[in-house]
Amino acid sequence: MDTETNKQTMKGFFEAVNERRADDLPLFMAPDVIDHNQIIHGEPDEPGAAFDGLRQQLDAFDPLTVRVEELLAEDDRVVARVAQLGRHTGRHPRMPEPTGREFEVEAIWLFTLAEGKISQIRGVSDRLGLFIQLGWDWPEVG
Repeated sequence: MDTETNKQTMKGFFEAVNERRADDLPLFMAPDVIDHNQIIHGEPDEPGAAFDGLRQQLDAFDPLTVRVEELLAEDDRVVARVAQLGRHTGRHPRMPEPTGREFEVEAIWLFTLAEGKISQIRGVSDRLGLFIQLGWDWPEVG
């Protein structure tokens, strides 16, 4: 696939997330996609787990908006610099009880695409900012 096609795939992915169309995620993500970006400590880093991870994020944050600030593409990779905005209104198995508080944080995601679909996701996000804005304690890792 060419870089413009890959960027269009990413735009479609972000539209599906923003419109809460979890059932459309397979249009943009390979069935065995690997998400190396563990937003909340303890998420599985295994093929296909990204689908459940995204659904859980949508359950926990409503509204949730991922605003794309920049998209850069080269070969089979697309880098997205985004702003993530939302409100913690729902339950998630690895999050504190819903706080009802809003957040806005930046993130940079690197997507690898294969055969027109996202095959790998890596990212860096402002987790400290997320935790502070939502009033969460920093997790114990041990």
